Amino acid sequence: MNVGNYPSGAAASPKENKVYVLNEGSNNVSVIDTATNIVTTTVNVGLSPTGIAVNPDGTKIYVMNYGSNNVSVIDTATNNVTATMNVVINPAGIIVSPDGTKVYVTNSLSNNISVIDTATNNVTATVNVGIEPEGIVVIPNGTKVFVANSLSNSISIIDTATNNVTATVNVGAGPERVAVTPNGKKVFSMNYFSNNVSVIDTTTNNVIASVNVGSFPLGVTITPNGKRAYVANKGSNNVSVIDTSTNTVASIVNLGIPHRPYGVAVTPDGTKVYVGNKGNDTVSVIDTATNNVIATVPVGNWPWGVAVSPDGNKIYVANSHDNPGDVSIIDARTNTVIATVNVGNYPFGVTVTPDGKKGICDEPKR
Repeated sequence: MNVGNYPSGAAASPKENKVYVLNEGSNNVSVIDTATNIVTTTVNVGLSPTGIAVNPDGTKIYVMNYGSNNVSVIDTATNNVTATMNVVINPAGIIVSPDGTKVYVTNSLSNNISVIDTATNNVTATVNVGIEPEGIVVIPNGTKVFVANSLSNSISIIDTATNNVTATVNVGAGPERVAVTPNGKKVFSMNYFSNNVSVIDTTTNNVIASVNVGSFPLGVTITPNGKRAYVANKGSNNVSVIDTSTNTVASIVNLGIPHRPYGVAVTPDGTKVYVGNKGNDTVSVIDTATNNVIATVPVGNWPWGVAVSPDGNKIYVANSHDNPGDVSIIDARTNTVIATVNVGNYPFGVTVTPDGKKGICDEPKR
């Protein structure tokens, strides 16, 4: 399941021997050895890195630098920056195509998308979309890109063969994040100000449902079987569980006050969902069979992002307001913190992408 929109944070390599952590405040990336939970190197990138994406084979990391309007490419074999590509104004979201040949970057203040050829590291197209594009996803077959235009209340749909916008779909107010089901048939738009989720049929490009959820929905993850979408509602202190076959809310998981849930991720086997709660510095563990909270794990200050390792054994939590910044590592079998790793300043979120599963967290815009 792909999600898009400020994927700031960290990324695990395919063999799970490295985790890459974005440090927005110190303009660098920390590389953690997962066997020892030690930072082995720090890679300098551009100003205010706020987004990260990994190519399918894990050989390259793409870091979006909000402050310097460019993208850094890190070779994971050497942990060196091998290229820097200029984009446009204030890049807000980044994602790699399923075949690894293209990188798509949303430029929030220039209202367009930069398309990067990964073979040449050149920007090959700039596609105009709506006002303040942020969230972005590519459907699994790679034929379409869906872009959330947060101030236009719309989704732009781009044909990847031609880099043309072929449709613009009106959704709710303030769409900031989008997610696609594993089969690629539906895209979900989190509409922050209208407290609902728009469901788009990717074949017809039509909105087929509007699902009311809690207030200020942002975080979202879809189970690997595609049957459930878990939506974290920051203002309601709960998680809405959407049945993707009926496009209705099947359950509401109350977390308590003042949790303010934000980052959310599901395990590869789909049995657990982990939710980062900024309001009380914890992670809630939800059993997807019962949709009950089975554990609450204390972590650091303001856990914005949560990600699950590809084997499902570790949970990585970025604590954005600890000083110095750090990442909590949770053993998924015991739901206890087994390590706290100091990194750079303001590590806002976490992303694990090698097998297509992601945990994601936005920069604290809202």
